[in-house]
Amino acid sequence: MTKIIIIDTGCANLSSVKFAIDRLGYQAEISRDLTQIQQADKLLLPGVGTANAAMNNLQQRNLINTIQQLTQPVLGICLGMQLMTQFSQEGNLSTLGLIDGQTEKLPEAGLPLPHMGWNQVNFVEDQPLFADIPNGSYFYFVHSFAVLPNQHTIATCDYGVPFSAALNNGNFYGVQFHPERSGKVGAQLLRNFIEKL
Repeated sequence: MTKIIIIDTGCANLSSVKFAIDRLGYQAEISRDLTQIQQADKLLLPGVGTANAAMNNLQQRNLINTIQQLTQPVLGICLGMQLMTQFSQEGNLSTLGLIDGQTEKLPEAGLPLPHMGWNQVNFVEDQPLFADIPNGSYFYFVHSFAVLPNQHTIATCDYGVPFSAALNNGNFYGVQFHPERSGKVGAQLLRNFIEKL
């Protein structure tokens, strides 16, 4: 049985991520226990809210060092992906430093912020995270900050400007959208993360 742990970041979307994984027929546990996290087969790092609050939660729970040393596949979701970068302009603070790049406010492009709702995602071919998902599929987004495309970008979205919809560096993956709220394609992406990475 694949041991799936959702890292308890103290953010609000933990249970919706758990339900999305349960619906796939897997069991996920929400935990901040360092041993459980280290022994998991797959880990998810969800986040909503501000980078500052989330980093404070991770600090208080002594999770930062543990997360930085993980060698199994980890999927950051929304703010969780942003925390994987080196720095966030939201609060001007250093983040986990797992993936090069920084999180910055989406540029004013005459579009309302936050970027909220369904938008198209285009990804690099032969990327196992997006297996069996049509390129250009729509995923659900809610965010005002983003990581602009860099060498770790494996999928992009456009909201006035192109930004990273997904990042990857080694065993660390991140998606800016909410797969747990993205219907069939979101469910397929979570299944790919569990079964193909």
